[in-house]
Amino acid sequence: MTLLQDHGSTRSDSHPAPRLRLKPKAPATGYVDGAWWPRSHELVNELPDLLAVLSVRLGAIGRVIYNLNEWTKTPPKFSTGGVVIRLDGYTRQPVDTLEIIGLNRSKIYLLVVPSDADSSRAHHAMMSAATPDDASTIVELLHHNPR
Repeated sequence: MTLLQDHGSTRSDSHPAPRLRLKPKAPATGYVDGAWWPRSHELVNELPDLLAVLSVRLGAIGRVIYNLNEWTKTPPKFSTGGVVIRLDGYTRQPVDTLEIIGLNRSKIYLLVVPSDADSSRAHHAMMSAATPDDASTIVELLHHNPR
């Protein structure tokens, strides 16, 4: 039996709200449903606050799919708020994306802005990814030169 440490979300000054922008809840358009700008490469440390926000739209969350090469070593499961969530890392998962799947099978695909991104570029990528009719690719979203 493996015990899981609960990474519960307790918001304080050391845990500011996630830097997240989502398209309005409507029929999906484009490659992503929004963008997230984590503060580190530690997925387990970053997820509790993100999943707390996304659970408002998805309901209970059961699985997160990520690219193995973009995050530090991550366990196959973790617990947050008393719920165990599967963390599935794949090298074939598109780079700079995260797929969050609710227990009801609803999904959100996020552009992941690199944690060390310049704030101007990050802001532009996040705002574009959350624009309702935006159909930019991941590469286009991350490599656009804001004016």
